[in-house]
Amino acid sequence: MKQIHFKHILLCLALLTTIKVFGQAKKTYDVAAYLYPAYVADDPRLRPFWPMGMGEWETVLTMQQRNPGHYWNRHPLWGYINEADPAVMEMEIEQATLHGVNVFIFDWYWFDERPFMETTLTNGFLKARNRDKMRFYLMWANHDVGNHWDTRIGNLDPQNIIWRGGVSREAFEKLCHRNIEMFFSQPNYYKIDGKPVFMIYEVNTFIEGLGGVQQATDALKWFRKEVKKAGYPDLELQFTMWDSQFNHSGFDAAKTERPRDKFIRELGFNSMSHYQFAHYINVNDDYAPILNRAYEEWEKLDKEFTIPYYPHVSIGWDNSPRTGKSAVTRENTPERFEQALRKAKAYLDARPDLQPLITINSWNEWTETSYLQPDDIFGYGYLDAIKHVFVDK
Repeated sequence: MKQIHFKHILLCLALLTTIKVFGQAKKTYDVAAYLYPAYVADDPRLRPFWPMGMGEWETVLTMQQRNPGHYWNRHPLWGYINEADPAVMEMEIEQATLHGVNVFIFDWYWFDERPFMETTLTNGFLKARNRDKMRFYLMWANHDVGNHWDTRIGNLDPQNIIWRGGVSREAFEKLCHRNIEMFFSQPNYYKIDGKPVFMIYEVNTFIEGLGGVQQATDALKWFRKEVKKAGYPDLELQFTMWDSQFNHSGFDAAKTERPRDKFIRELGFNSMSHYQFAHYINVNDDYAPILNRAYEEWEKLDKEFTIPYYPHVSIGWDNSPRTGKSAVTRENTPERFEQALRKAKAYLDARPDLQPLITINSWNEWTETSYLQPDDIFGYGYLDAIKHVFVDK
């Protein structure tokens, strides 16, 4: 019998350790950044709000003109880009995936019986030559629209409603069929276990539009059946969690207060996440205590609800470009943002059966000061933070 030497044992142990390390390195995380599709040129339906023809970049560009000497004075390193241009989107996809962002969650709108602000997705993203590098899904931003987008009249009548976010059953069926055919069918549409993911922003508004809880439940059951008819195993319906006690968004209308687990399940939702820290935390504070409250909330939601919670990290909050004054998240440096990402990663690692999905606000919410895109303050700092956590190892 051949003698086994101590050095052979050490070699085997080293090999097993290497296999273990490589196995961990192969785990991928779905780092999903919300994308606000208002930074476009030549979309005629945006002109009433931003007449310069550059979408909400106008709000960023004119901030100092409207508020001379205001502390908010930022500029994008990539310039005032048109995200509905496929060449621009190709650059963004390249930079996003290079830094570890591999999913875009498009804020998607339906007003006046038709889609609104959709050109970033249809003209930009879906026509980008490298779109296969990035997956995407839709978050139906079904809030009311008032004067807040137009800085010329934003403070005149805050209660004025231009479009209602709620829809009738007929309109809901129309938009669902369109999304199934036009977007769910895309090869890079984000799915969980083969189920296309669709997120609803304001559930209260959805219920009111349909006429009540039972009508909303029936509509979502119908939606699920239609998705199955289209050949998918099911629908992954995602709930946007809120707590109106700490809503600092400044304009969203029908906030969804934190519901009970039974209510969410009976409506038909399969999972949940947040859109912004401002929707459930007092964000007029330093970033460190804000993060501590966020971590506590993650654990509470995990214990209180039977459907999965996917951890959410916001970069900050300050919607002064729209309003001139705002609650402000302070000391939200890229280094602290990186700490939050590591905490979100640890949350998922402790739950290996959970889809490894993290939501981030956001790719480009400039007028709310919560964006990953590089600027003249932190450069590529926020993107590099994601890269440090999810790519470099």
